[in-house]
Amino acid sequence: MGRVLLIRQGSFPLDARVRREVECLLDAGHEVDVISLRREGQVGRETWRGAEAYRLPLRHRREGAWLYVLEHLAFMLMASVLATFLHLRRRYDVVQANTIPDSVVFASIGPKLLGAKAVLDLHECVPEFVATKYGLSSRHPLIRLAASVEQAAIRYADRVVTCTDEMKEVFVGRGAPAEKIDVVLNAADEAIFDPERYPPQPRRPGRFELVCHGSIEERYGHDTLIEALALLRDEIPELRLEVYGEGSFLSEVEEMVRERGLEDRVWFARDYVPIEQLLDGLARCDAGVVAMKKDAFRDLTHCNKMYDLIAMRRPAVISRTRSVENYFPPDCFAYFDADDPADLARAIRELHADPELGERLVERAAAVNEPYRWPRQRGIYRRSVESLLRP
Repeated sequence: MGRVLLIRQGSFPLDARVRREVECLLDAGHEVDVISLRREGQVGRETWRGAEAYRLPLRHRREGAWLYVLEHLAFMLMASVLATFLHLRRRYDVVQANTIPDSVVFASIGPKLLGAKAVLDLHECVPEFVATKYGLSSRHPLIRLAASVEQAAIRYADRVVTCTDEMKEVFVGRGAPAEKIDVVLNAADEAIFDPERYPPQPRRPGRFELVCHGSIEERYGHDTLIEALALLRDEIPELRLEVYGEGSFLSEVEEMVRERGLEDRVWFARDYVPIEQLLDGLARCDAGVVAMKKDAFRDLTHCNKMYDLIAMRRPAVISRTRSVENYFPPDCFAYFDADDPADLARAIRELHADPELGERLVERAAAVNEPYRWPRQRGIYRRSVESLLRP
């Protein structure tokens, strides 16, 4: 068995992918430590299910690109020092860094120079992410710099993990060796999203309820969903929406709800609610909505909440993006054209009119998702990390 250190410039254990990876390694008998940011209310150090979590006294603030760069530099410096100090005591076999940004993998430099192997888990394609977020072309100097950092990080790492075949193709197209990269999908944690404990509820007379959960950011299309609800207000009087999550786009979405007079139709959980409350909401809803915008970045990725809805056996209304359509054929979801409120309204209207359609979508999505479930994906991840352990 080995000793593994995970570094994530985010919150642990709230980050679902990192949490699943830590649990996978612990279940395999490895010793695991984690370096992350400290969220409000968290302690600097604690033992979490057998893993030692070290949280740096930094918090991510959504206040602009330059502040994020400063936060990243501070995190890199502190994480590098702490990782080296811990390695001198613990002698890690593997240090894994989870993006974003790609450069966080260089925080493992101390342990790597002293013999540890480095794993880079690429959650996102940073050049595409930055280009779409700030409206830059692929030839912009900042995007070319991001691509250079990405490839340098991949070359530095001994093993790379990413989230979809489409993301891997982009990395390889920019020069990365294909044999170095494994694909581990963002499958749902079925120990949490468990329909046995929270069984799907039948449709209730006089009510048709949608749920949208996760981060509230412009790219996730909450504005498209509110516009679609406004279009259906008179046509489906019983239509309701529950929104779980927080994010930089929350105030804009709330203002849209007020402007369109939908206060009696839309309920916001705000902030992080107990997971049991979210699971109850998913079990009660008639459909979940994933309204991601379509762009060069989102065409490569999958959204975690899509897999949550499949695991909870809920019909899913999902915007068309290249990566999602490559994995799931049209009979799995109520697809609609991204950023198109009228087409989203059409998909909701069809689900409302035909309860059996939702049941067919659930069954088909579950069948197609079978090889993508976490019990299978965790095996890919475990083999990737264990390939670097000393004999």
